[in-house]
Amino acid sequence: MAAERHLIKKYANRKLYDTQTSRYITLEGISRLVRDGHDIEVVDRDSGRDLTPLVLSQIVMGEEKRGDDNGGEVLQDRGQALLEYVRRTLSAPAALVSSEMGRRRSEFEDLVETAVARALEKLSIPSRRDIDALSARIDELERRIERAQGVRPVLKPATTSRRRAAATAR
Repeated sequence: MAAERHLIKKYANRKLYDTQTSRYITLEGISRLVRDGHDIEVVDRDSGRDLTPLVLSQIVMGEEKRGDDNGGEVLQDRGQALLEYVRRTLSAPAALVSSEMGRRRSEFEDLVETAVARALEKLSIPSRRDIDALSARIDELERRIERAQGVRPVLKPATTSRRRAAATAR
């Protein structure tokens, strides 16, 4: 069974409203929801800003200050439940950030590649693609000339490969 998700809106007067139950809720109530395994999201009612980390830290600080006469085991259990919840909620944003970084890196590489191609074009410097196309064109013209002269083509390694190897060695 999936845990119920509670959207809690924080009003300007600092009251917290649980939209799942249609009631106001306290920090202690939110703490209970987290301990019971419910997912929560706290947002500012006016701006929509995510306040979940702030509210969770307030809960942890409040429970730490309050302490417990039972030796601290209850506090440790509550803290563990809150810690597990924080870990769960932070792992999803980390995955989103990672995928976003990959996408942006790809966009940046494309941008750099385009900028380099434009710079080469403005400076009248041929790109590798241009050189390969010219080499292929020269090979084709050599074959046509040999055919027109009636010379039987001699089997030899591809001229383009030799030109590429020479260009790479420079």
